[in-house]
Amino acid sequence: MDTLAILIPCYNEAQTIGKVIDDCQVAAKSVPGKTVIYVYDNNSTDDTKKIALDHGAVVRSEYQQGKGNVIRGMFREVNAQSYIMLDGDDTYPTEDIPGMVDLVINQKVDMVVGDRLSSTYFEENKRPFHNVGNRIVRWSINHFFNNEIRDIMTGYRAFSFNFVKTFPVLSTGFEIETEMSITAAVNHMHVKNYLITYRDRPEGSDSKLNTVSDGMKVLKTIASMFRNYHPQLFYSIVAALFVFVAAAFFIPSVWLPYLATGEVFNFPTLIVCGFLVLAAIISLYSGFILHSLVKQEKRNFEFHLQEVQFEYERLNN
Repeated sequence: MDTLAILIPCYNEAQTIGKVIDDCQVAAKSVPGKTVIYVYDNNSTDDTKKIALDHGAVVRSEYQQGKGNVIRGMFREVNAQSYIMLDGDDTYPTEDIPGMVDLVINQKVDMVVGDRLSSTYFEENKRPFHNVGNRIVRWSINHFFNNEIRDIMTGYRAFSFNFVKTFPVLSTGFEIETEMSITAAVNHMHVKNYLITYRDRPEGSDSKLNTVSDGMKVLKTIASMFRNYHPQLFYSIVAALFVFVAAAFFIPSVWLPYLATGEVFNFPTLIVCGFLVLAAIISLYSGFILHSLVKQEKRNFEFHLQEVQFEYERLNN
């Protein structure tokens, strides 16, 4: 079992991957024990794999395209007391590795979030829509999931063994960081922010993130996980919308004319409004039932967490 596993997902990062590995090796000298640097190549068409091997990294391949697929393979295959994950584009400062690992090892933190947004990100990043998107995502998750993670989409994080082996990777693309943040929040895992500096990609190195399409995937992930983890509130809102629409048509078209004349003139409207109210009742009770299932799932997660802790102790003995 490694003391520290440095995980670097890569797709066409030949320009920067060598420097990132060298910088990680220098930073890891301050971390006691055995450190291994893993580069997971995701179908690169340049010399990423060759350069990574030449610089002393353990290189593995993930043939399913997408960052989420790469992280699924990493978390499944690598066993370590602590993990660092960072991108291969040389935008993150590797000198922060010892401090982030120390929080995992000595303070039992499950996930350390490399916080770019509180330092230099908005000055260094030259893509204004990325800046707006990061602010929207941060506000949405902190508001809907009641946490204080300052940088939701950062690719620079440290993890405990328990987090890595209990995190269910469902996303396939760049929305994976959003999923990590929400999963840690709803399962009450120990999360800390760690202030880091950020530098933009060097000239000639292109981002693989598509602002519009990947941004929509992130927002869709937030909405889906809000429904999954807070079903009672979600379906109560849906029920309230059904009732509001029903009332908006029923009162002026059916109820007020009935009060004035004693007759119902718009039976189709009355029938549709009745079905909307029935849909609201079904939605409300669906939320109650799913809320009970979510509580049971959280209890099962705690039992699974204990099993993973036993496995961690077994691997260390």
